[in-house]
Amino acid sequence: MPVASKLVASKPSWANSIDIVLVSPRNPLNIGAVARSMANFGFCNLTVVAPYEPHWHEAQSAVGAEDLLESAKVRSTLAEALPSATLVFGTGTLEPRRPEQPVVELPALAPIVRDEFARGGRIALVFGPEKHGLTRDDLSFCHRLLTIPTNPRQPSMNLGQAVAVCLYELASRLPQLESSPESGPAPAPSNTAATSSNLDLLTGLIEESMIAAGYSPRAMQTANRHDLRLLLRRLAPNAKDARRILGLFRRILWRLNRPRRD
Repeated sequence: MPVASKLVASKPSWANSIDIVLVSPRNPLNIGAVARSMANFGFCNLTVVAPYEPHWHEAQSAVGAEDLLESAKVRSTLAEALPSATLVFGTGTLEPRRPEQPVVELPALAPIVRDEFARGGRIALVFGPEKHGLTRDDLSFCHRLLTIPTNPRQPSMNLGQAVAVCLYELASRLPQLESSPESGPAPAPSNTAATSSNLDLLTGLIEESMIAAGYSPRAMQTANRHDLRLLLRRLAPNAKDARRILGLFRRILWRLNRPRRD
């Protein structure tokens, strides 16, 4: 019996709550390797952002993962790929970038994922293009930067290998954590974090309010939007708080746009 089939005998209970997102993949062999790894370890939700069409169609013939690739979602932007996620991990190395969000090393991933599931959340793991990885703008949609401990002399990994390592870590650790006596009974879902799409909606509304208030020059709008996305993910408001803040800024924007009376 293959090793992978011993590890994942059937689709685990958490399989539907983890999304694997590939941003602009180019190599059909890597795409096929990602799909095969997902099938090996029991993951089923794949989203591909802005793929290179000829190579994407070529990859859909990946041996052993045809069904997974046929059911994969294709989206134009990263924001469109993360609507329901409450905790998004962008993957990458620390060199040469300077991280703008908390850094999580792979061995610490599974406990964080388990805790997010306990409060009714949904996870997304985002992987960047083979050539340069996720951009600074891509990472502004992520709550955490996930790194794989590697030899400093060769810190980067092939896309297919990086996905396989991350999925193996989750598939091997999550069942142990769920069954561990120390973990105790899972709490009832409550205080669920705002979804990525709600945070993007809030970002847009705050940006409109800043423009209406003349907060900064027009040339700063892109930088402000980037900083707002990061700020809201660091603050991690729950769904109820996000709705309240949305209502507040809708009122502020309405007041700012209302014609003034003498």
